Amino acid sequence: MDDAASALACAGVTCLERGWLSANNILVRGDGPTALVDSGYASHAPQTRALVTATLAGTTLDLLLNTHLHSDHCGGNAELQQTYPGLTTLIPPGQAASVTAWDPVALTFEPTGQVCPRFTHQGVLTPGTAIQLGSLSWDIHAAKGHDPHSIVLFQAEHRLLISADALWENGFGIVFPELEGVSAFDEVADTLDLIEELCPSIVLPGHGRVFKDVSGALARARSRLEQFVIHPDKHRRHALKVLIKFKLLEWQSVSMDTLLDWVSNTSYFFNTIPSAWRQDRAQTREWLDQLLCELERSEALFRSGEWVNNR
Repeated sequence: MDDAASALACAGVTCLERGWLSANNILVRGDGPTALVDSGYASHAPQTRALVTATLAGTTLDLLLNTHLHSDHCGGNAELQQTYPGLTTLIPPGQAASVTAWDPVALTFEPTGQVCPRFTHQGVLTPGTAIQLGSLSWDIHAAKGHDPHSIVLFQAEHRLLISADALWENGFGIVFPELEGVSAFDEVADTLDLIEELCPSIVLPGHGRVFKDVSGALARARSRLEQFVIHPDKHRRHALKVLIKFKLLEWQSVSMDTLLDWVSNTSYFFNTIPSAWRQDRAQTREWLDQLLCELERSEALFRSGEWVNNR
């Protein structure tokens, strides 16, 4: 067992690493509440349930925490709530009212063209406080940037960080406020500074493998951020391609007409299409084709006739 695996085992932490359609699921066990951090995407919910129940091996799940409410982090909430009727679900406070009222626009499910079954919550994760997960106390920190309401969790004794999409081994998540015309690159920088100050020895990211080279990851993230600050259009174009790839991971294969309909009815795309083109399906298709060509060159998809396929 390597050092990282040993440290996670001592802290009662298991990382269920998922594919990119679903966020990683972090299971924490010990003498206190058994907790799961993030629940994956809706179409993977049965798989999430199966992974969690198999890992728990007959014991119950007490707490479900969401680092933020993007669909790939909370899409399995409803399934887990049905599986564990006594489950307490805790979310960041910023969107608690939107969850109670179930507003899919405010929760960004409709603007991203994604889905999430309705779920409930019983409490919030307030930055500046701590929560017991398993045997240990975890500090809750605000982590704005990728999402204005996101949090990260830090276990000081073992120096473990559940970073969600604030820091990956090679970058960070799309800065969604920027797609809405809200400046947030500075908030990404602030969150990277916070992570550096916490000085974690092991990071459990929202996507990708657990890693220990935190200084290297921070350097790569800051370099990427600098490019986005200099060229914000580069970030926007990258974001749109990520959203297309994400949807292809869900669909696997889709006709060009269906994809064009989805793009035309998804506000993050519609608001980016040149205004003179929005009512002209042929020009919108030409705009979309440019994005698809770039994704095809990067081998993220392939096309066969009128069909667009995930690769």
